[in-house]
Formats: sequence, structure tokens, C-alpha cells
Amino acid sequence: MQEADSHTLSKKERLCSRTLIEKLFDKSGSRSMSAYPLRAVWRLSELRAGESSLQMMVSVPKKCFKRAVKRNRVKRQVREAFRLHKAELSTLLAGRDDQCLTIAFIWLDSKLHSTATVDSRVAGLMERIREKL
Repeated sequence: MQEADSHTLSKKERLCSRTLIEKLFDKSGSRSMSAYPLRAVWRLSELRAGESSLQMMVSVPKKCFKRAVKRNRVKRQVREAFRLHKAELSTLLAGRDDQCLTIAFIWLDSKLHSTATVDSRVAGLMERIREKL
């Protein structure tokens, strides 16, 4: 991955495939860890043609925030934190040509948090995932 591309979040890096999402939340092969107010569910699987080796999604339940404005704000904060800290995972996966890492970030709290807090929690979760790999 080039340095210019390391701080972007392209369409290929967003997890949209229904089958991949179902595999991610299937009990076998997926791992989960929490850093309040976030939970990360991740899975290492085989890379399919035309996909990025690192894909992510964000889920903020309507149960936590009734207003879409607040849900969208949280999703924006998590995506931005992921975009800034994904370089370490990308370099780790660059050596593994046949493997794909899918991550789902799930919001757990019913309160908004500062961007710095969300950034530190996402960075911590990504560091812990990197250590497990």
C-alpha cells in the first residue's frame, strides 16, 4: 500500500457484502473484544478476488440513539479513527496475500463521547487485534 493511500477509506475497505457480514457474526471463527463504549468483532478469512485485505463496518443501534443525527456522528467518529490508525494493520496484512481481515465496530453506550475518546478506543482495539494476529 502506498503512503498516499494509507490515510483514505475507500469503498473497497467498507464491509458491504451480506455473506461476509453473516460470516463475521457467525459464532465460529470470529473473535470479539471491548473497549467501552465500543466492541470490535473481527475475523481473519481468505481473500476473494477484487476485495481489499482490510474491511470494516460500523454499527450504532437505534436503541442507543433514536436520532439519526447522533448515530451518524458516532459512525463518522469511528470511521475517522479507523482511517487514521489502519496503517499498522495494513502493513501486517500486506505480507499475507491470501488473507482478509474484516472488523465490525459496534457502539455500546447511549451517550455521545468526544472524538479524542473514540479515537483512543479504536486505536486500542486495533492494536489488540494486531497483537492477536
